[in-house]
Amino acid sequence: MAPASTSKKRKRDDDQQKISLALSDQPKSQLGPVLVNFPAIKAPKSTSFDCYQTEKVPVNEDTHFADLPTLIAGETDVVDFFSSTESRRTSFGSRYLVAVHNKRTKTTTLREAPLHILSHQVKALKSLKPAPVSTFQRLEGRAALGDTFGTKKAKQAIRAQERNKVDVSAMEAVADHLQDIIQRNTQALPSKEEARAMADGARLVPPYNSDAETPSEIYPLHNVIPEAEWKTLSPSAIIQASTSKERTALLTYQRSKWINQHLDLVCASPSPSKTHAKILMYISIMMSFRNLTIREFKKPDVYEKLSAAPSIIIDGLMSRFTETPRGSTKPQSTSQTETLLLTHMFSLCLRVDDYATDTTLVASDLSQKLALINTLFKLMGCKINKLTVHDLKRLGLPDSAGEAKRAVLKTPLEFPKPRVKRNR
Repeated sequence: MAPASTSKKRKRDDDQQKISLALSDQPKSQLGPVLVNFPAIKAPKSTSFDCYQTEKVPVNEDTHFADLPTLIAGETDVVDFFSSTESRRTSFGSRYLVAVHNKRTKTTTLREAPLHILSHQVKALKSLKPAPVSTFQRLEGRAALGDTFGTKKAKQAIRAQERNKVDVSAMEAVADHLQDIIQRNTQALPSKEEARAMADGARLVPPYNSDAETPSEIYPLHNVIPEAEWKTLSPSAIIQASTSKERTALLTYQRSKWINQHLDLVCASPSPSKTHAKILMYISIMMSFRNLTIREFKKPDVYEKLSAAPSIIIDGLMSRFTETPRGSTKPQSTSQTETLLLTHMFSLCLRVDDYATDTTLVASDLSQKLALINTLFKLMGCKINKLTVHDLKRLGLPDSAGEAKRAVLKTPLEFPKPRVKRNR
């Protein structure tokens, strides 16, 4: 049996293979090594680079050079190299160390280093600006992409858009002619001020004063009741009546709660207002006239049933609030004349109510929906609101009256603006 051989392999000298690791003893904020990455063009080895600090930040003994905002820049005869904006984002969450080994002392020194992603720019192209892209070029590019990669429906839409294009060059010969026609046709159009004046003149409201400083000046009394008609009204019998029933019997229209309530308040005063009494008498005549003419009527019948009222008033109401069709001698009431009659009546109601009228009671007397009556008051420039504490004190009303909405007329006069229809 062969004797066991002795291993003659040289033992590894552990002492010679030992390596010591140490951190750099230089100040942490001192300029040190930098790692760079060239994602595109690589700079020649002979290219020199400089490091710049881009922002002034407070530096102390614990501040690392790798954490400072720095920029690396270098250049050759043809290309400039510089740190890109991606450098910070690339280094986020990571730290890089550079190791330098000293064979003599067998020590490897570690130093933290920042990472920079270098971009480049050709020097000859610096002065060139990118050509602007027009809207037409964008549309062409979009159509080309849609034609290549779009769905069948998208391609059909592109074809339809191309068919609807207007050939501008074909319109150049007639452009001047079209402009002349447009100018001639637009000369007859009213100006903004003229259009506003026409709209104000067409409002179905009594003649008004747009420059009024107080509510009483907006609809002057004799713009609603002509002076000749006003002089024929005599309120003496109504004021001298001893009971409410006797006063109501003297009215032309006796079923209006609004008129009866206000007439009682007028006569209950130590010095009854003849002006308010005459206005209430005129409103009573207007209500009777409306009930008689709202449907088909005969003119003699109206005069007969309103014989208690002065004939000059009936003549005035007939001329202002009825229309006679062409080719006929028979007057009739229309929706416009009825609206005009009601707005004249409401202007008188506002005057008696000190320009804060309870529209609910008026709507009940006229057997109309409250929304319609409120719309007519708004047409006159009123706001439908609850009375404020100041208004309640001014009108002498209890606090409970503030719960109900009233038509309030104030200055400056503002008519409702027409609604703008939205495209669906």
